[in-house]
Amino acid sequence: MTTMQDRYDLGAINGAVMVFGGPYGNLQATQALRKRAEELGVPPERIICTGDVAAYCAEPQAVVDTLREWGVHVLMGNCEESLADDADDCGCGFAVGSQCAILSEDWYGYCRKALSTEARAWMGVLPRRIHLQLGPWRAAVIHGGAEILNRFIFASTPIETKREEVAHCDADLVIAGHCGIPFTQFVDGAVWHNPGVIGMPANDGSSEVWWGLLQVDSEGRLRIEHQRLRYDHLAAQESMRRNGLHNGYARALSCGLWPSMDVLPPTERAQQGAPLSFPAEWVFQARDACDSADCTSQIV
Repeated sequence: MTTMQDRYDLGAINGAVMVFGGPYGNLQATQALRKRAEELGVPPERIICTGDVAAYCAEPQAVVDTLREWGVHVLMGNCEESLADDADDCGCGFAVGSQCAILSEDWYGYCRKALSTEARAWMGVLPRRIHLQLGPWRAAVIHGGAEILNRFIFASTPIETKREEVAHCDADLVIAGHCGIPFTQFVDGAVWHNPGVIGMPANDGSSEVWWGLLQVDSEGRLRIEHQRLRYDHLAAQESMRRNGLHNGYARALSCGLWPSMDVLPPTERAQQGAPLSFPAEWVFQARDACDSADCTSQIV
């Protein structure tokens, strides 16, 4: 078994924060995001990955090396936990016998062979939760759920579930990953933000992937942008095929459609192939600045 940190506290952070999920062994997307961070002037100490560094794509070791050399903060996802423990499956929470579970045998077995012992040891000591302070906002970064690492939480997941998670995190802002589809929601005075993942499209019919940019303005308002990332997906696809990963995930890098929707609730299933659309910016008032139950505004 591995020894991990339950939580890691970054303290107060000033300036824009970049958040992203699931590199999934996609080196080309990881390199493209690093270039974008440099263009925006966001240093690695203000960049957080929500986990699942290694998964569907063909270069998990190179992605681990890139993230470590880059110096960004990385959270433990279920893939890191499973790979560190050399578990028999990815721990993704797929139903036994489902298409997702069957497909995972291919890519997870590949990752087990491709990663060095040292890379797995690094995965095994990653924190399960990261805390930080953004102005008046107490933020917690989790992978799936605060206690259940592989808990799938989507935009359509009942608000009661998100309330429980927010309360468990004791936070005003929860930044989460795992589900693979970006969304932002207001939850009883708190904010839930999933930036999406960079290693695989969001099942929206586009080869582009998603990440998030967060900052607090001079009035203490939280400002969130969902950002698209264009990268050389054909090179990532070719790398998968060259390494024997001839599967639906390789095709998904181009067509933007997942090979299986087993994990998706009905709402998200019905949205397959539909382009995602967000306000240019979400703006949220901090709880102590709210005079009513509605503490959010949107700038489109």
